[in-house]
Amino acid sequence: MTYDFRDKVILVTGGAGGIGSAMCHRFASGGARVVVVDIDDVRAKRTAADLPGSGHVGVGCDLLDRAAVERTLDGVGATHGRIDVLVNNVGMTSAERFDVRSVESIEQEIDLNLLSPLVTTRIAIPLLRASGDPRVVTTVSLGGIFPLGETPIYTASKFGLRGAMLAIGLDLRNKGIKAGSVLPSATDTRMLRQEAVDGGNSMQFQDPPQQPADVVKAVVSLLDKPRLEAYVRPGESRLVRFAMLAPNLLPRLFPLFRKRGERGQARYLDDLRDRGLARRVDGRWELVEEA
Repeated sequence: MTYDFRDKVILVTGGAGGIGSAMCHRFASGGARVVVVDIDDVRAKRTAADLPGSGHVGVGCDLLDRAAVERTLDGVGATHGRIDVLVNNVGMTSAERFDVRSVESIEQEIDLNLLSPLVTTRIAIPLLRASGDPRVVTTVSLGGIFPLGETPIYTASKFGLRGAMLAIGLDLRNKGIKAGSVLPSATDTRMLRQEAVDGGNSMQFQDPPQQPADVVKAVVSLLDKPRLEAYVRPGESRLVRFAMLAPNLLPRLFPLFRKRGERGQARYLDDLRDRGLARRVDGRWELVEEA
């Protein structure tokens, strides 16, 4: 069954980012009214203004501020009276190694990646129940299945988020709300580019990064055919799920994957340079900010 976006009210967190804005454009193209939520108010409003159709709004909101989340959802309720699809897309990562990063940065990443989707979903429940066909879609990651050695906090947050959303999906389905998650791998967004120039996790560059449009296709497939999980690259997901059948073998497997990942990361940096998105300055990579 093909999901009908017409007149649906869809809220996307992290909506002004690479994956989020691609989702917003797809939903708006189908006839939905999109609420673009992002911590950057200017980018949220600009993204909403650029969407096709009408009735879109951009809202600046710090999802770590519960009162701000409540105000945002109160505003959606006052304007639309419901949410048909809540998309928990916000996320962050850091290239800082665990043994040197601050406790505050660890708490922030856990709070944003794990707690904020749960809090947002809980606060949105009354608006979801006001819909005739309420859905919750959450962007998790293959990092929620396979541990990423250089980014343990991201791994922790995504393992937790995957488990929570599986449980919520099982619980809410009998209450009329269909919840599922998409699990992309490395996606060509600003977040990945920053991680690449900062020398972050090389394991995720086994293959060339997928595009935000690929993630959007997985989200749409989840709306067309509701289920607990959708994988952007099914073959890659089978590989990591198989590897996790024997986690004690990971120390032997990691060096093999790391070498391939480091070669892939080098190719990705060269690609960013060729696209004018990164450059080397005094032997170090840095991003070239887009206009």
